[in-house]
Formats: sequence, structure tokens, C-alpha cells
Amino acid sequence: MRFNYSQAPGPGVVRVDEEGVYRIIGGCPPACHGRERYRTKPGSNSGDKGCWVVLQSCMANKGYMGEVKKMCGMFAYVGHGNAVPVLLEGLKRLEYRGCDSAGIAFINNDQLVVVKKEGRVAVLEKELGEELFQGSSIGIGHTRWATHGKPCDRNSHPHLDCTGKFAIVHNGIIENYLQLKSMLIEKGHRFVSDTDTEVFAHLLEDLYNGDLFEAVREAEKMIKGSYAIACLSEHEPNRLVAVRKNSPLIVGLGEGEYFFASDISAVLSYTRKVQIVNNGETVILDEKGPRIFNVSGPVEREIMHIEWDTEVADKGDYDHFMLKEIFEQPRVLGDSIKSRVDQVNKLVDINEINIDEKTLEDCDRIYITACGTAYHAGLVGKYAIEKLVRVPVEVEVASEFRYRDPMITERSLVIVLSQSGETADTLAALRLAKEKGARVLAITNTVGSTVTREADDVMYTWAGPETAVASTKGYVTQLSVMYLLAGYFAQLLGTVPKEEISALVDALLEVPAKVEKILEQAEEIKEIAEAIVNSNSCFYIGRGLDYPVSMEGALKLKEVSYIHAESYAAGELKHGPLALIEKDTPVIALATQEHVYEKTVSNVEEVIARGGFTIAVTFEGDKNLGEIVDRNIQIPKTLPLISPILSVIPLQLLAYYVAVKRGNDVDKPRTLTKSVTVE
Repeated sequence: MRFNYSQAPGPGVVRVDEEGVYRIIGGCPPACHGRERYRTKPGSNSGDKGCWVVLQSCMANKGYMGEVKKMCGMFAYVGHGNAVPVLLEGLKRLEYRGCDSAGIAFINNDQLVVVKKEGRVAVLEKELGEELFQGSSIGIGHTRWATHGKPCDRNSHPHLDCTGKFAIVHNGIIENYLQLKSMLIEKGHRFVSDTDTEVFAHLLEDLYNGDLFEAVREAEKMIKGSYAIACLSEHEPNRLVAVRKNSPLIVGLGEGEYFFASDISAVLSYTRKVQIVNNGETVILDEKGPRIFNVSGPVEREIMHIEWDTEVADKGDYDHFMLKEIFEQPRVLGDSIKSRVDQVNKLVDINEINIDEKTLEDCDRIYITACGTAYHAGLVGKYAIEKLVRVPVEVEVASEFRYRDPMITERSLVIVLSQSGETADTLAALRLAKEKGARVLAITNTVGSTVTREADDVMYTWAGPETAVASTKGYVTQLSVMYLLAGYFAQLLGTVPKEEISALVDALLEVPAKVEKILEQAEEIKEIAEAIVNSNSCFYIGRGLDYPVSMEGALKLKEVSYIHAESYAAGELKHGPLALIEKDTPVIALATQEHVYEKTVSNVEEVIARGGFTIAVTFEGDKNLGEIVDRNIQIPKTLPLISPILSVIPLQLLAYYVAVKRGNDVDKPRTLTKSVTVE
């Protein structure tokens, strides 16, 4: 489809004609220098030879004027090769962040070309077809994930100004875009999309005076919110300019080629050398490399060398990344655990943080805050720390923690968990803790992420790249770090006998082999999945440490299978949830905690009496619960304290096989994203 700018009275009006062609109706404003442009694909007989935008008809809701929140991916390239395939490959690496549309902008034979499509990167790639665009060596790309506003071609990135000379991609939110949009419309600017992003392109058009870098800096002064923005202009076809505030942005440094990206993993096929762009910095990227500036002028930035194996981010022989990552758990758990224990003396040996005995003695309370799966890891961490260290621990989801004025003091230790290290609510909680003078320890999987730069201490989970949106290996490695941390704190303070620390170390070292043994039951669990695949609702129950595991199991099922799933403390069943149990309602019960085992059995019997379909996760050799339930999954025995690291494995497999049987896109569930970088 063609994108038409047509001369008609009244600026700022959009109409779709009978042929599905978008027409911007409005007089050409002074800011457009009097140009009337008719955009068509290069080489056609109609229109001028300016840029082209591939669009399909996408009728927006009449009168909609909504903010689009982005959990998106950005990628940009400057180099000596053909930019288009590089941009597409980079965007594919970023699809895990969420992708309901994708687009690229590049300079081809001195003209700005924009191609964008609703759907995943494969749809965009198909639209580009066989055209190689060999004249292009610079470009920007974007994967969009909308939470407000209908996903469609015209809301996709990159966005253009009125003249079609400026293209931008954006991750984040421009909070004051409505005010800016009104101001720009009064000046005669014409808007095509419902997004907040488009205002920045028009600001560049309005402010440009021969220097793209200065125009970007001036435009940034006018916007409020969180953002990473990359800009490309036909006026300056050999360089890119990007700016960052709160949304992640890195620079990749190759051999004569350079990159912007939202995520380190996107550039690993091309380089292992990266620089982190900090808040408030603007970057110029051209054939000479990156130049980084803050408000005071140019800054030097160290180059980080990334050691990840790019093959880890490929599916290999597995049907889905989620299954691959489930089966990688023995290896990554070994990586996370073995380097942090003294196997000779049976002690926890953590040398990456600067928390000593005095720090812990002065600590009056520990707070753990996180979101989603990481929050469930934090709940397990609370049990472990309180049991071994005997310090009170509060756990709260970050989106609530940041708004309730928690009683943090300079004697508090705040632990934040975030797989990506960029979770917006978790970062806000971290900053709140720092403002109140607390010490902050971050647990993350992502080297160079924002939490690693802002926390006082950092522990990496060493899970490696995790591509599937539903976290599996990221979660179990967070658990391993929480157990090691609890053991280390107890060791420093002497709150448990040395023999108990030794037993914990031994048990953790045995975990990878025991996870392997559970994975051998994959086919049996696949058969169990068949029994619940057509269910409308599913319930998970547990007591003690089994309860947070039940929460994670329910989350996994709802994330990938779209079956309504809820978890309850087993003792709460009789306080309401039992009314929902009907014949064949699936109930998954975890029973690994010895001190409440008999009570859990009683709760399962209540479910059985009401006709529920029961599945139990128990230790090997169980002779009680396993005899009365419909299906029993047995896991190797271990210390009850660390059972969550084992008992969650069959729940991950169960969720995966149910989702596959239902025909869902397991790696990229609908409406979800890997890295939630906005509230």
C-alpha cells in the first residue's frame, strides 16, 4: 500500500480511501517548506523520488487518541555492509521482548526509505522481498509491543515527520506527548499515528537547523518520560544520533561497523565489544565510531567484553526456546552454584559482594522486591534467609513497594531481583531504597544492565541468554543465588552450625544431577498434560515453601497456555476456593515440606471428595499422597529448604506441554513481553 501526503484543507486529519491508501489531509505547513510529496515505492511512475513507506490498511478506532506504552526493541547499524539484512537479524534477536509490529528505516542511494509492517519480523522480511538495497550502509530498526492502541502498520516504528526527512525509533513513553502534539498541530504539522513517539520526529523537523545532534538535544529538552530514541535523517545520511533516559541502550563496536541496541544479545553475532549508554547521554554514531556526550560535553566510556556463546541463543534441536531453556537448567545451575562454594571446606564462598559481618550486624531488616517470576524467587528467598540468618524479611512486588512509603532506613538491606536488569518498577524500587539511604543488592542475569550500575552490590545468576518470554532457567538460577546468599549471611553471622552450612553446600552441589533426573520424566509429564489441556481453570496448592512454588507453577501455565490458573496456600482452600472445585477440575498439589505434609494430604483429600482431578508433586518413595491422587510426579529427595529448585521443574514442563498441545506460540505468548521497561 502507498502512503500519500495530499493537499487538502485542514491539517492533522487522516483518511483511508477506497483503495486502502492512507491520505494525510491538510494544507502543507510552513514547517514543511512548502513541499507536497506523494510517496510511492522507488522506481514507480507516480510521485517524486523521495522515501517510501509500506503500509497496509489499518483502520484505527475513530476518535482514539491514546498513549502507547512500549516494551520494545531498538537496533541500528552504521558500517560498510548492506544495512538491511543486518537490521533484520538484529530485530529477530529482539523479538523475545515482544513484537506485534516491526519496521526499518535506512538510507538507500541518498534517499530515506521506511518499511514497516504489523506482525513479526518475518512479515517485514517478506514485505521487503528480494530487493537487496545494496546502496544502504546505515539504518535503524524497531520491534514494537503495544499495550495501548491497536497494533497496525501506521502505529509501527520508524515514525516520520511531515517532510519524510527524519525517521525515529523509540522505546519508552513520552508522557507529555499530547501537549506537544497540540502545539505542533497548531503550527501546521500533520500526524499519521496514534502514538506518543511521532511527536519527536516532528520536533526534529521543527528544530533542525543543519545539525541533527543539536536538534535531538533540543528536542529532548521538551519531552518528559522514559525513553531511548535513535534518529536517522536524509539531511545527514552518514550518521545516527541516539539519546537515552531510563530505557536501556547499548553501543556495539565491530570491525569498521557500529550498532545501537536495546539489548546486548542483539549485537553478539557481530561483536563482543559493547559500551553502555547512561541516563542523560546523547550518542553520535558514524563510520568513525561512537561519540558519547552528557550535558557537560564528551565523555570517555570503557569497553566491555561479553563472553556469552552466541550458539546458546539458538534453538538447536529443540522445537522451542522454552523447552531448550528448561533442559539447560542442569548446566546453568552448575555454573551459578559451583563457582560460589568451597567444595573442600564445604563453605559458601561469595567474593563478588562487599557485604561483611559488620554490615549484617547493623542490618535491622531485609526487603526483597521484584516482579512476576522474580517475585516468586524472592518469596523463597525470604523463607531461606529468615530460617538461616534469623533476620526479618519483607517481600513485596515492586509495583506496590515503590508507592507505599516503606519503612526503609540506613540500616536496611534491599535486595532487588530482575532477570533483565531493566524492569521499570524494580528500578524505581531500587532508586527509592537508595534515596532513603539503604544498601541495595541486585540479583540479575544481565551484565551491564541498569540495576548493575545503580546497586551497591551485584550477584549475577549466570543463566545465559534466555529467549522465551516465560522464564525458566532465569528463575531457578535466581533461587540458587538466594540460597547461596542465605547460607553466606548465616555463615558470616554464625547463626547456624557449620554442619548445617556444609549440608546446604552438599545439597546445592547435587541439584544439577537431580534436575537431570527430573527431566528424564518429560514424556510422562507430557502425558499428564494431555489430561488437562482442555480445562478452563486450574488450581495449584502448597504449604510453606511449596506455596511460592505453586504460585510460579500457576503463572507459567497461564503465561503460555492461556488457561486460567490460580495458586492458594493449601490451608486456604476451605475459605472459599473449594466452591470452585467441580468434577475433573485440575488441582496440582506440592507436598515436599515434611512438617506440613499430613495437612497437605488432608487438603488434597478435600479436593478428591469434590471430584477434582489431582496431580501431586512429591519426593521419591512417597507412599501416602501418591496413592490417592490421579497422577503423581516424584522428584529426587533433597533438603526441604531447597526443594523449590527441584519441584518447579515438572511444573515448567507441564505448562510447556499443555501450551504446545493447545497450539500456542510458546516462546512469545500473546500480549506478554520479556523485559517490562515501563510501568
